[in-house]
Order: sequence, then structure tokens, then C-alpha cells
Amino acid sequence: MAARGTLSPAARLLRLAHTVITAVFLLAIADVWWCALSGRRGRLLRVAMASLTAEAALVGANHGDCPLGGLQQRVDDPVPLFELVLSPAAARRAVPVLGGIAGTGIAVVAWRDRRDR
Repeated sequence: MAARGTLSPAARLLRLAHTVITAVFLLAIADVWWCALSGRRGRLLRVAMASLTAEAALVGANHGDCPLGGLQQRVDDPVPLFELVLSPAAARRAVPVLGGIAGTGIAVVAWRDRRDR
């Protein structure tokens, strides 16, 4: 394992990739909610909803944990990504809470679409 405070190049690269992936999913959640509230529809919404649904399936298959956690351990990165910005307790809740927010947004989009037909 790397000395405390230092990461291997592989761990740094994975942390960067994980950060980018997380930012993309946060933007997807924001887009779903923007569309849910504004009524806007389009290709980007479909991509966002499909991506969030696929991520939910991966998280579910991984028993509620981020699918990149095991890879992170293999490259000796000892700190889960959300613990870099949140307390350990809040970090553990981040994935299910964000999943709930995303799922609720998708449900609102679907409900509005049904209502508008």
C-alpha cells in the first residue's frame, strides 16, 4: 500500500476518472430535474435517464456500493471518493440518496409525460 498521503499513478488516474464520472452523473441528475420541472424533452434527457438507470442497475448489482470501489481498493486508494468531500457517514449515504433523487426525477418526467398525453 502507498504511504499515507501518496497515491500511485494508477490510483491518481482512477480518482480523476471517478471524479469525472461522478460529475457527469450529477449533471445527468440536474438535467433530469430541469426537464421534470420545465417540461423540456430531447435526446439529452433520454441519454441522462438511460445512463442513470444503467448506473442504478450496476449499484444494485454491487449491493448498493459504487461499482468502482473494488477497483479503487486494487490500486491502493484508501479513501472512497465521496469521503474526500463528505464525512464518512454522509459519504455512505451519498449513493443511495443521489439514487433516490435521480429516481424521483425520472418518475416526475414519466408522470408529466403521461399527464400531458
